Amino acid sequence: MPDNKKFMENLSGTGMSIGVLTSGGDAQGMNAAVRAVVRMGIYVGAKVYFIHEGYQGMVDGGDNIIEASWESVSSMLQVGGTVIGSARCKDFRTREGRLRAASNLVLHGITNLCVIGGDGSLTGANLFREEWSELLDELVQSGEISEEAAQTHSVLHIVGMVGSIDNDFCGTDMTIGTDSALHRIIEVVDAIMTTAQSHQRTFVLEVMGRHCGYLALVSALACGADWVLIPEMPPEDGWEEQMCHKLSENRADKKRLNIIIVAEGAIDQSNKPITTDYIKDLVVRCLAFDTRVTILGHVQRGGTPSAFDRILASRMGVEAVLALLEASPGTPACVVSLCGNQAVRVPLMECVQMTQEVQKAMDEKRFEEAMKLRGRSFENNLNTYKLLSHHKTDAELPRTSFNVAVLNVGAPAAGMNAAVRSAVRVGITEGHTMFAVNDGFEGFYKGQIKEIHWGDVGGWTGQGGSLLGTKRTLPAKHIDKIAEQMRIHNINALLVIGGFEAFESLLQLVDARSSYEEFCVPMCMLPATISNNVAGTDLSIGADTSLNAIVETCDRIKQSASGTKRRVFIIETMGGYCGYLATVGGLAAGADAAYIYEEPFDIRDLQSNVEHLTEKMKTSIQRGLVLRNENSSENYTTDFIYQLYSEEGKGVFDCRKNVLGHMQQGGTPSPFDRNFGTKIAAKAMQWISKKLNEFYSEGRVFANTEDSACLLGMRRRALVFQPVTQLKDEIDFVHRIPKEQWWLKLRPLMKILAKYKTSYDVSDSGQLEHIARLRAKDHSAI
Repeated sequence: MPDNKKFMENLSGTGMSIGVLTSGGDAQGMNAAVRAVVRMGIYVGAKVYFIHEGYQGMVDGGDNIIEASWESVSSMLQVGGTVIGSARCKDFRTREGRLRAASNLVLHGITNLCVIGGDGSLTGANLFREEWSELLDELVQSGEISEEAAQTHSVLHIVGMVGSIDNDFCGTDMTIGTDSALHRIIEVVDAIMTTAQSHQRTFVLEVMGRHCGYLALVSALACGADWVLIPEMPPEDGWEEQMCHKLSENRADKKRLNIIIVAEGAIDQSNKPITTDYIKDLVVRCLAFDTRVTILGHVQRGGTPSAFDRILASRMGVEAVLALLEASPGTPACVVSLCGNQAVRVPLMECVQMTQEVQKAMDEKRFEEAMKLRGRSFENNLNTYKLLSHHKTDAELPRTSFNVAVLNVGAPAAGMNAAVRSAVRVGITEGHTMFAVNDGFEGFYKGQIKEIHWGDVGGWTGQGGSLLGTKRTLPAKHIDKIAEQMRIHNINALLVIGGFEAFESLLQLVDARSSYEEFCVPMCMLPATISNNVAGTDLSIGADTSLNAIVETCDRIKQSASGTKRRVFIIETMGGYCGYLATVGGLAAGADAAYIYEEPFDIRDLQSNVEHLTEKMKTSIQRGLVLRNENSSENYTTDFIYQLYSEEGKGVFDCRKNVLGHMQQGGTPSPFDRNFGTKIAAKAMQWISKKLNEFYSEGRVFANTEDSACLLGMRRRALVFQPVTQLKDEIDFVHRIPKEQWWLKLRPLMKILAKYKTSYDVSDSGQLEHIARLRAKDHSAI
């Protein structure tokens, strides 16, 4: 094996004891993090202890500190909240309380703590660590512990994971629970929209976020709200008039409803709270609109965790154990976090200080600075919202002579419509004339092209499928007619939203440039496919919605067997030859195995999987889940695997099979897909504008360079434009998948969490980084 790789086998946790606790407000996904810490801890040979009821349990000791077993975290992945309990603890704030907590930890031999909570919980943990040696000295003096025990437990290591639905912690892009809270908000908004539409009502919604407007901002972006109020950006004086003007303008524009989203901590320029009732009275007084208030409250904390939160928490839990294994006495307490799609470790106190600085800046009315401190992700959300929400009058718009066409290609993917809406509105704001092409390249050559206006895309964000219509037809067959249509409508740039076919289409158009000058225009592709099989991007629009559909169904299927005898489910997922949905869906649903094309398997593998499940079923575990990608093997079909497991499991478990089919493609887009689609489409339109100006000379656009036909993708930490011709070498065209796929690194994780011995490459695991450096690299974060 190459020397630069570092494998986990070299890291042993024998003799280690890890305590895991959840503290502060609960958040969906905390259980997934606890499960990952317990299983990874046991896997490396450590003892893991549950500390029930947060710091209160640590102070009280006794039955609150219990050793965890592998089975004790079974079936908790899909449960919201925290199974081990959480409490706000006054005792731990006193030195006396911390002294008792230290005594209880030494009693159980625990010198490693995994704390899942918000900034208060993590600050408390750090103080505890700083005082640790003094506390032990005190315990030795009072005779509670021996000198020897104090020596053995002389260093306390701490790793934090941020569980908070507000996403108010600096140093991490997403905190555990945020995505699930957005799911709850969007479910409510979608439901409210139908009733509001019926009665032409205005709804004022209050969402959580006392000090942070993330939930309000992102949900406003994801549902196309008319107005949003957040603590980081108090509205300018006279905002009431502006807001009412905008609401009445939207009504005049044939919009039958208005949605206003307010963060519970929203304030005006003089730090005075802006309440939902104040807004309601204002709208009624000024516009006489029928107005209702809905306060979402604790609904946002509840419910089952989303697929994103389960994967995030599982990845972070494993990373936390690795961080503890690698810790030395001088290592500062760290937080495992996510930057883009990359797990990183950041010093805990740097994050806490930065988070407190945000609050300080807000208290001192330095709002611009507060926004910058929140990080690029927050700023980008805000800038995108501003771009999309303000409909300028024709007189205010810059005018260019450019025509830009938007089309969908390939199979439908949830989030495509959000991307089209965003592209159309940003294009109009940039001064271009926007054209919509129906039915992909098939509609293109037939001339199904018409101008599309600002109001035409209202309400599109929450719609599934493709409203423009989409086909798999590639352009090569009809290249003549497509060139002719480009000429007739004088199309100066193309934005293609779709999957693998969209990529192939762009390659064909670039090839045709030598014969047809019409294609010498800037072209950009946005990856949108549930299979997530496009090169040049870690994630595609639609994949998150599909994962949620898979995970939700797997949860239901597993639940259908509760109370019956032991049962194993064989579930077939879509994805062509790409195993992304099976693997990541398997990780999020707690599967025992996931069969994919990228990792060849034979009858011996199937046999060992069956034996492994049989052994598991002899313990208290009741249900097994096996996922199979539709094209993972020509001969080992879903039926074959089902029959094999049925036969081999006789007397221990019975089997059922399910082919999930097209339900993975349908449904309303998840908040992540709405947001991702909206943001990358806005970025793509700004790139197109830049390229149009760059390639415009002597009255026409002529773009013939490699970098004028790009794919915009998310790679690890950043959004990058990559020439499609350069990406060609990264693709296996026969099986329509990229040659290298980042998520294959998650497979050992799924196996470890399912109790398999496996080799896990940890050379990619997060190194300790400083926040300032994270910010610097973050220039094009999403």
